[in-house]
Amino acid sequence: MFQSFETTADPAQARPRLERLRLLMEESGLDGVLVPRADEHQGEYVPACAERLAWLTGFTGSAGVALILRSKAILFVDGRYTLQAREQTDPGLFEIESLVDNPPRDWMKANLSQGAQIGFDPWLHTVGEIRALRKALKKPGAEAVALDRNLVDAIWDDRPAPPAEPVRVHPLSLAGEPAEAKLAKLSEKLAAEGIDHTVLTDPASLAWTFNIRGNDVPHTPLALGFAIISAEGRPRLFMDSWKISGEAETHLRALADIHAPGDLLPELSSAARDAKIGLDPSLAAERLRLAVEEAGGTVVDFSDPAAVPRAMKNETELKGARAAHVRDGAALARFLAWLDRQRPDTLDEITVVTRLEEFRRRTGEELQMPMRDISFDTICGAGPNGAIVHYRVTQRTNRKLAPGELLLVDSGAQFDDGTTDVTRTVALGEPTEEMRTRFTLVLKGMIAISTLRFPAGTRGMDIDALARVALWKNGLNYNHGTGHGVGSYLSVHEGPQRIAKTGKEELRTGMILSNEPGYYRQGHYGIRIENLVAVTAPEPVPGGEVDMHAFETLTLAPIDRRLIDPALLSPEEREWLNAYHRRVFEEISPLVEDDVAAWLREVTAPL
Repeated sequence: MFQSFETTADPAQARPRLERLRLLMEESGLDGVLVPRADEHQGEYVPACAERLAWLTGFTGSAGVALILRSKAILFVDGRYTLQAREQTDPGLFEIESLVDNPPRDWMKANLSQGAQIGFDPWLHTVGEIRALRKALKKPGAEAVALDRNLVDAIWDDRPAPPAEPVRVHPLSLAGEPAEAKLAKLSEKLAAEGIDHTVLTDPASLAWTFNIRGNDVPHTPLALGFAIISAEGRPRLFMDSWKISGEAETHLRALADIHAPGDLLPELSSAARDAKIGLDPSLAAERLRLAVEEAGGTVVDFSDPAAVPRAMKNETELKGARAAHVRDGAALARFLAWLDRQRPDTLDEITVVTRLEEFRRRTGEELQMPMRDISFDTICGAGPNGAIVHYRVTQRTNRKLAPGELLLVDSGAQFDDGTTDVTRTVALGEPTEEMRTRFTLVLKGMIAISTLRFPAGTRGMDIDALARVALWKNGLNYNHGTGHGVGSYLSVHEGPQRIAKTGKEELRTGMILSNEPGYYRQGHYGIRIENLVAVTAPEPVPGGEVDMHAFETLTLAPIDRRLIDPALLSPEEREWLNAYHRRVFEEISPLVEDDVAAWLREVTAPL
């Protein structure tokens, strides 16, 4: 199994660990310390040695930060994790606050006293975060103190070793563009902006730029490292040498000078003298800014130059994504047909997750593109567990399925040619009228995005509300974004594109995003329907004056018709659904067994 069902953190250990941490804080003259869920690269997925927040608090979500004070501890999480945080932490030790509505800097601005000293590890916070924190702390007269050692690491006696997985070359037949050409474009961008050097800190940008993949973090094929890219001169790559051998070594030495990770700060300091260094304030660690300014260089805010080109998939990558979704669709059809034949009370969540992974493995092998990994831990929530947006089943939380409930399954796979992510909510027996109504309202939102035409310059924040209109009209909502970017055999959560109130990036041709509105009734059930979509090139609209982008739907899996109230769908929405289901049947049925094809014909029949 790619997924473990063991509980990876122990909240019962939080009290003695907090006590030890507070002793170190006192010795260091600190009134508080920030413990983010982050590593030096500021990625969503981090290696086991960087899971400091989980080790200290028990909370295992992918986003959060703890503020540990002398007599109080606050855990800040976003809306996806509010329920999970309460369940995984000791309420006698941790208060739960909103990472979005009342982030740590705002909380400290309102609550810290004059002269308070708040320590932070400058490797684990971005330039932008610390800039905003220092500004916020001016009001109470407090100070953010950059530490030269991580206090959690100092008490983490059994901390895992850093990852040392080998680097693999991502072939041109899948990447679609040589690394030499990508590097040349990045250097040209630096020169055009008057910037001498920049640091690629995001391992996804590193992977895309150099056409490499790795296995240093769970479920995302990243090789951790950094690179200095210059307007003139060879790139410098900072990565452990034992991870690079054979084909990968030949490939990378032709592209860059290779250094040990420990050489990054000295090399950056050397490059920074009397130079302009571009750092992405949302990605680059504060420690890099300090190194540049200590060396006499000038830091310039400069967005990761690989981020947007990486997000705009070329034709080779889009072709791979389509193929990966057909393969994934065959696995999902087999899984859903199997699930439909089972008595719900004979299954539990772990059994469902295990069988889904088996179907994906077998289908990938049969179609000669084996699954490399799942793209994230499968979210499989039965009944009330489905209302926990990012629920992860463990042996402790594993729940039996029951007739009359809903089952929410959000899953994905990593194939060499593409990354998938799909959510389907299915009825276990006869759904209630409320379930059918709210499922249909969610479906209307997904169709609204699927059928949208939009002009160049449109951002995710401009269209997020369209997925919510049907819910809003009925006094309902969901507390997460409507869509995130997805990589090309890279991260299942890729920036900068997203469909959300915070989605400021223009949606451009070739970007892949999720389309996943939802509804969650706490303590009862959750509903989410998710397809991946790709932004198409602008085309004329008959009778119109402005060329328009559209979304190409990539995901191919049936939507549970038992949960749809046709009376709530407009003729256009019904037409879209019937056409989508017809396409699912036509593309997937030739790849599956006769009995699965027969089941698929039935569940994709027109409304």
